Amino acid sequence: MLSDPKAKMTRTQGDGRQLQLGQEPPRWAFTMKALSTFLALFFSASAARAEIVTQSVPYEQAGTQLVGYLAYDGAATAKGKLPGVLVVHEWWGLNDYAKHRAEQLARLGYVAFAVDMYGQGVSTTDAKTAGALSGQFYGKPLMAERARAGLDRLLATGLVDPARVAAIGYCFGGSTVQALAYSGAPLAGIVSFHGALLPPPAGAPNKAKFLICQGAVDPTIKPEQTAAFLAALNSGNFDYKFVAYSGARHAFTNPGADALAAANHISGAIGYNAQADRRSWADMLDFFGELFAPGG
Repeated sequence: MLSDPKAKMTRTQGDGRQLQLGQEPPRWAFTMKALSTFLALFFSASAARAEIVTQSVPYEQAGTQLVGYLAYDGAATAKGKLPGVLVVHEWWGLNDYAKHRAEQLARLGYVAFAVDMYGQGVSTTDAKTAGALSGQFYGKPLMAERARAGLDRLLATGLVDPARVAAIGYCFGGSTVQALAYSGAPLAGIVSFHGALLPPPAGAPNKAKFLICQGAVDPTIKPEQTAAFLAALNSGNFDYKFVAYSGARHAFTNPGADALAAANHISGAIGYNAQADRRSWADMLDFFGELFAPGG
């Protein structure tokens, strides 16, 4: 059977619309196709450019052998020096959690160095052991000195703009970055996540800005401790922001906190809180935006 020459032949577009053969596709069809192609190429190129380099880095402090963890975007550092962030681990030691935080920062355009406070990368999941390991630092110059060795190693990489360096710490690490700031270390700012609160010693330098992120129902921090800490910061004219996250207990940023609590029979003392984790990370990024901005 011969087809009717007057019959209109059609084909179906990708969006389900029918188009008569011989009819020019609408202009928006070309625009959307071009946009889709551009986005695909853009994100593919971005992924190719993000070359996250990670490596274990040996260093030492007063004869103690240490092994830190460095993370950065190789493509970005090839173009110039980047802001640096020192990452200080919880009392568990330099474990995968602290390394993961360094990698997150590297993907955001920072050179991150996760320090080793205990030596040889020692870590544990036992609370009693962790208490013994961290206990050797509290109230002693060693806390700031050991952290300073990590900071010096970060600066020695040659990848970091020394005028744009911050330190963040979790739990024991939060206390450590406070002590490091009080020592007069060359830091633009610090972020303490659920750390024990250390009031500044009399006459301590107040050059670094502080962001203190605490769980509102952290049973390890008494209200009177918080009040004394804030009073001391005010007395010392520190530039700080203190944030308490509702419903958050100690260790609220660590997704493994609940398992650690159960294994060590300390449930109720520590626990992960996804909302507080997300909000505190966002607060940190806002803080960095201010800290590292021109004139910040």
